[in-house]
Amino acid sequence: MASALLYLHGFNSSPQSLKARQMRAYCQTMRPDIQVLVPQLPSHPEPTVNLLTELVDTYGATHQLGLVGSSLGGFLATWLSERYDIPAVLVNPAVRPYELLQDYIGEQVNPYTHERYQLDADDILALRTLDVPTLTHPSQFWLLQQMGDEVLDYRQAVEKFSASRQTVEPEGDHSFVGFERYCADIIQFLGL
Repeated sequence: MASALLYLHGFNSSPQSLKARQMRAYCQTMRPDIQVLVPQLPSHPEPTVNLLTELVDTYGATHQLGLVGSSLGGFLATWLSERYDIPAVLVNPAVRPYELLQDYIGEQVNPYTHERYQLDADDILALRTLDVPTLTHPSQFWLLQQMGDEVLDYRQAVEKFSASRQTVEPEGDHSFVGFERYCADIIQFLGL
């Protein structure tokens, strides 16, 4: 069976984020047999869910799938993993983005795409419905976390994924400094 890696970027990010480019470059060079999917995620939860469901339904029928999610993408990867039983690597994931993003309600501008949009209370509620309070298969997850994350409280992810594989590094930041060190191990963990 063919293999595909689905990379989910974070809030106000894009397929051009550094980690997405590093993952894609690693696979192109070292594992060209893996199809790397890095979609531009819509700015609102409902169309994002529709897109991700469509991608997993399409590729899941013919490919061995693995997920990598960063920040808000980590939250979405957790939901997808639980729904479809797909292994996932979570990089400095958002655990409760519906709380954090309360402070961002209003006009947003994606610095990568320059899209202007409104984040509203309905978006926050939609995110809350995607929450996975208890992991059914904690062994499906590998948490890559840096304690120096200036955006998210790293302790939330360490606690939520306490029964999962974890690599927690001191220092670092929200971008996860040195992510490229883990590309080969990520592929191995995902079974691709």
